Parts: sequence; structure tokens; C-alpha cells
Amino acid sequence: MIKSELIAKLANENPHLTQKDVERVVSVIFERMIQALEASGRVELRGFGAFSVRSRPARAGRNPRTGEPVEVKAKHVPFFKSGKELRERLNVDA
Repeated sequence: MIKSELIAKLANENPHLTQKDVERVVSVIFERMIQALEASGRVELRGFGAFSVRSRPARAGRNPRTGEPVEVKAKHVPFFKSGKELRERLNVDA
């Protein structure tokens, strides 16, 4: 599912809201999540999972085309850990 599909589904399920209103709500939620992660915080959605930021150290990499070594800078990356309820629902038949 992509963002536009989420907005369309929520708008269809809530006919009292316009699609523009739903789009604004979804954008505000995502923006607040990003702001929390930027502040090195954590975003936890009970039953779904938790988003956090992890640091990756600098390392030596390789250019896949030429095989030439390149220096990869240290960076911060988003990390998602699924919640118990989500894992259980995904593994009902397993």
C-alpha cells in the first residue's frame, strides 16, 4: 500500500471527511513521526511496532561497477521493530 492508497481508503471509510482533510491528517501524522525520529526519539504504535533511529559507522565499501574501494560515511538510518500483535497476525498459518 502506498500513501495515496491509504488516503483513498480512509476517505472512502469516512465519507463525512473530504479527501483533502484525510490527506492533511495523514501528512501531519507522518510529519510528527519524522520530527520525533529527527530528535533521536522513538515512535511506538502499540500492536503495530516501533520506529527508532540507528547509527551506522563509517566503513570501506566498493563501487559495484568498477570494484574500486570507496569510503562510506557514517549515517543514521530508520529502524522498524514489529510489535507482537503484528507478528502474530502475519504468522497465523505458519
